[in-house]
Amino acid sequence: MDWLLEPENPGARLAALRGVCGLGEDAPEVREARKALMHAGMVQNILSRQNPGGYWGKPEDFYEQSKYKGTVWNVILLAEMGADGSDERIRAACEFLLNWSQDGESGGFAHLGGEAGGRAEMLIPCLTGNLVWSLLRFGMGEDERVRRGLDWIATYQRTDDHVKDFPVSAPYRYQNCWGRHTCMMGVVKGLKALAEVPPAKRTAKMNAKIGELVEFLLSHRLYQRSRREGVTANERWVQLGFPRFWWTDALEMLSVLTKLGVSDERMQPALELVRSKQGSDGRWLQEREVFNGRMLVRFEKAGEESKWVTGEALSILKLEE
Repeated sequence: MDWLLEPENPGARLAALRGVCGLGEDAPEVREARKALMHAGMVQNILSRQNPGGYWGKPEDFYEQSKYKGTVWNVILLAEMGADGSDERIRAACEFLLNWSQDGESGGFAHLGGEAGGRAEMLIPCLTGNLVWSLLRFGMGEDERVRRGLDWIATYQRTDDHVKDFPVSAPYRYQNCWGRHTCMMGVVKGLKALAEVPPAKRTAKMNAKIGELVEFLLSHRLYQRSRREGVTANERWVQLGFPRFWWTDALEMLSVLTKLGVSDERMQPALELVRSKQGSDGRWLQEREVFNGRMLVRFEKAGEESKWVTGEALSILKLEE
């Protein structure tokens, strides 16, 4: 815990205080960590490079051309690190993406857009989940545009599993993300967004979709093939790392399910996987190359001990005890 709570990494410290120590937002240590997060380190580095219009780089390159330095990625990263959504620079970035990336008709988010909004034929499920989750983390849950994003997830997020006939019309036109088997990243990020809504504020439609997405994950034992128990569906899903952006892994899947209070024997392979990766010193490694050199900031390299992965793993295992 001394290592996790070192002040040099205020984001990881804040996450550990909340998740591992279980401290509330009014705890002096949490208040101090939130303040430090906004005034030093990676968060301040990112915010200091923001343009006056609320974006990074060129406004039109908010997603595709500026991976992973554009507006989408910095907003997701700031939310993951626990940045304060009341900060006017973060609010400006959120407004920019709501104006440039959200499809005004459906409420989903697209990777191409402009001042008229996101392009309906370019809607991406993982992007929608990530941005809706980020906006919720920044305290914008009562914004009607965010509610429409949640409704998009509850309406359109699919759970197909090797089907012959699948829709290709709006909002499923971007076939890189839709097909015969639902993209697992879309499922995880959409469920992550729905899980962020306080239970009392979830609609019946949201609850139904949560149940559907949870069962989809459990039917795969999170990271395995649904029809071949014990066989890993994607090797990168068992490599733990942070940040993830559009990617996912077994640790994030467990985080979402435990946040929802799910306890199911089909989670055991993933829990055992996470336990098996803890080192003799109690720490977990950054197991894969993340996006260092492509972001505005840098995280631990592959093979290095990771405060982010360790804090998240300990938080999950604590809840499972």
